[in-house]
Amino acid sequence: MNFLFSLITKSFVIVLVAAALFGSVSHGEQWKIIKRYQEEVKPDSGRFYLHHKAEDWDLKKTAVIVCDMWDLHHCKNAVLREEELIPRMNQLIVKLREKGVAIIHAPSSCMAFYEQHPARKHAQQTALVETLPPLISNWCYKIPEEERGFYPVDQTDGGEDDDPQEHQKWADELSAKGLNPKAPWTRQHPGLEILDQDYISDRGDEIWSILTRNDLEHVILMGVHTNMCVLGRPFGLRNLAQNGKDVVLMRDMTDTMYNPLMPPYVSHFSGTDLIIEHIEKYVCPTVSSDQFLGGNEFRFKGDNRPHIVIAMAEPEYKTEIGLTEFARKKLQRDYRVTFVYGRNEADGDLPGIELLPNADLLILSIRRRPISETEMKLLKGFVEAGKPILGIRTANHAFSLRTGSPPPGRITWDRWDQDVFGGNYTNHYGAELEVVLQPSDSTALSHPIWRGIDLSRLQPKGSLYRVAPLESSAKPLLWGAIEGKPAEPLVWTNIRRDGGKSLYTSLGHEREFEQPEFIALLENSVKWCLEK
Repeated sequence: MNFLFSLITKSFVIVLVAAALFGSVSHGEQWKIIKRYQEEVKPDSGRFYLHHKAEDWDLKKTAVIVCDMWDLHHCKNAVLREEELIPRMNQLIVKLREKGVAIIHAPSSCMAFYEQHPARKHAQQTALVETLPPLISNWCYKIPEEERGFYPVDQTDGGEDDDPQEHQKWADELSAKGLNPKAPWTRQHPGLEILDQDYISDRGDEIWSILTRNDLEHVILMGVHTNMCVLGRPFGLRNLAQNGKDVVLMRDMTDTMYNPLMPPYVSHFSGTDLIIEHIEKYVCPTVSSDQFLGGNEFRFKGDNRPHIVIAMAEPEYKTEIGLTEFARKKLQRDYRVTFVYGRNEADGDLPGIELLPNADLLILSIRRRPISETEMKLLKGFVEAGKPILGIRTANHAFSLRTGSPPPGRITWDRWDQDVFGGNYTNHYGAELEVVLQPSDSTALSHPIWRGIDLSRLQPKGSLYRVAPLESSAKPLLWGAIEGKPAEPLVWTNIRRDGGKSLYTSLGHEREFEQPEFIALLENSVKWCLEK
């Protein structure tokens, strides 16, 4: 009897402790969120690891803020892109609402339209918290973390990417309707459903109080425009992040106000990528709509840029610097680019390589690095899918060791060179020996990779690799020779057994990245790899 009483007492104490720890707040469905964020490789390097982190979120402790999804805009192209976003965004809002997520509609400057709407009254009836963060009712143009980097796009022209004649015609249409062409919005887009249980507000203090009073710990912000309102509004990413909210950007449910005629002179969609990259580095992580809806991330119809993954992990030739600068200047204009930098020098992981399955091209500059089973599976899947690969310098011995066995948990691909590039790397000659270039035959220089290149101005600066004999599937396009030794292939293409195209060059010394002819060779090689 005493034992039973003791057991009951202990059980009661456990219940009391649990109640004290967790309170009486009801908990909703747990949902696995994959946050994407970026971490600098080392201070002031300007290079960042791309990370993905899984977290379980209680959806009843989660809010969505829909920022400035207005019915109209002064930029016609912005309206057209918003029209594309609306169906997917509304589907997402409906799904999240069903899961218990609080929906806050924030069409700034449109509160008069919703004066009698129950969702507006719902927001107004939420008492302001006694202690509000400083400046929560103000725009925020920068937070201290952003001082570590530079803002990636020039939006001083307002970001309109309309054709001037098209823009004037649109302004005339708005004026004819009695609207202000510079600020024609009156309400949120009617394609986004607002229910009475939702909230409508454009005030930072109201929205902060809604989050606080309802114990909403996690916030997803979506809408437009990322580089302006989404970042800077009183309820925007900067204010929420610097005041301690667990806030994320829904990166595929947004757009930017960026004009490609302004620096850095990239496509509109690349401009959006650069802003998202900036946010992931200095403001907050991002998530994507497919985590809730399945399928793939949303992509605008006009965004047909091929996706290039550039994987770099070799300290000798500093290609992580040369390739990064090349991609920033030459590729991000027209391509989606993901940078992958190897962690540690020998056996570290490759943060960001998990995006490889969605890539259209892999550019590789890795040296003797065993990788994890997961990473190897991604790599083999990419190869077996017949996708193109461009190899730079040490890429022909990227995943093999000269001697010994890989560390525990790491895998090599010893025939990587033969299987992927059709090469046969064994070693190299001395770096002090002059390399003379020779076209492989009379037709070699008609290949597209040599378009616009004066071969006499291309000067090898690194040691000549010993790579002969090539596999029968490989076609040499340029040879290098040193005095008294047989010539070695320096640039060649290979059609792999899986049907995919590979292009390899043993060029890639850091001083070769200073040569316009080598940069042009890389540009042409990317184009050749991506040609169908």
